[in-house]
Amino acid sequence: MDELMTLASKAQADCREIFSKIDELSEKNTQKVLSAFERHRVSAPMFAGTTGYGYDDLGRDTLDLIWADVFGAEKALVRQNFVNGTHAITAAIFSALRPGDTLLAATGAPYDTLQTAIGLTGDYPGSLKYYGVNYAEVGLKPDGTPDIEAIRRAASNPKVREVEVQRSSGYATRPALSVEAIGDICRAVHEVNPSAVVVVDNCYGEFTDLIEPCEVGADLIAGSLIKNPGGGLAPTGGYIAGRAELVDAAAMRLTTPGIGGECGCSPYGSRLFYQGLFMAPHTVAQALKTAVFTARMTELLGFKSRPAFDDKRSDIIQSIDFGKPELLEKFCRGIQAGSPVDSFVTPEAWDMPGYEDKVIMAAGTFVQGASIELSCDGPMREPYTAYLQGALTYEAGKLGVLRGLSGIIGKIG
Repeated sequence: MDELMTLASKAQADCREIFSKIDELSEKNTQKVLSAFERHRVSAPMFAGTTGYGYDDLGRDTLDLIWADVFGAEKALVRQNFVNGTHAITAAIFSALRPGDTLLAATGAPYDTLQTAIGLTGDYPGSLKYYGVNYAEVGLKPDGTPDIEAIRRAASNPKVREVEVQRSSGYATRPALSVEAIGDICRAVHEVNPSAVVVVDNCYGEFTDLIEPCEVGADLIAGSLIKNPGGGLAPTGGYIAGRAELVDAAAMRLTTPGIGGECGCSPYGSRLFYQGLFMAPHTVAQALKTAVFTARMTELLGFKSRPAFDDKRSDIIQSIDFGKPELLEKFCRGIQAGSPVDSFVTPEAWDMPGYEDKVIMAAGTFVQGASIELSCDGPMREPYTAYLQGALTYEAGKLGVLRGLSGIIGKIG
């Protein structure tokens, strides 16, 4: 343990300059959110609950306006009815596609759970494949960056109606996409196919930069409220933001044609969603600091981390290749043991719905499955990579990571 604490002191010292830059980012993004709250005159009555159909829900409708402002969009749909990020992203993808159209994935295969919604895995009613939508894919370059020329060629096919971009890496080894890289994809697609819609899976990336994908040409973005933008307070939900007509079309997918976003009550009120968005820039900064510290610690221990501790970051995820299944398991179990909730639980790898391999997951969170809280998971396949994300506070994140590493430090080699 003495060796671990010595390494922790060195790692934290090495990260000091980066932490300062993260604090600057947090302050600027907080100002952006605060300004939106001021413009839309947020007041306590907006936090009240509504029932039944939820017509004229002031809190819900004002939050949509604030969200559009913050994310540089024409319109937004922020709803408790979205059950997870995949649900929100799927509704966004369905907004512009018709039978016979082609969906082009511009950043390689999408995240595991979205593959079932598309119809690449499984055979579920209601998938894009089920409705006769075709699928094409452009792989990444060997260095993990988008292949702009290949995207341009594929998107020029007139049958391509929509292009899907995944900002975060998922369970791949590529780097997360910067907002600038997403802008390059958007420009390439719109140049060769002006009618094509670019939809960005924005999960894990919100508030890691000063701008968001809608500000560089994305037509729609979507994500989960129990990740970055919920600030660790939102108990459920998801969002879609972008061009107004596409947001409206996605709302029809969420509810039903003719109703769209006009219905949907907030029986427990909207305070946690407002407060979560307000806290999000700061909370994301805590997660970024935890990721940077984790990267430096594991690098000092001889493991391969992505990104490196001093790399530019475009999401909150830190991956560590442990090389052996038992080290991945021990790290995840240590993270669980260092959690404020269910610390006594021992994670085991299991067949999670939507995943091809068994997955081990540590998530001692206040909100079930909240990835903005400290959690860690990984598929049980080589190179046995742990994907760590979140931390409501850097202090708790650091302690959790040290707990995770303490279980493996004597077993390296």
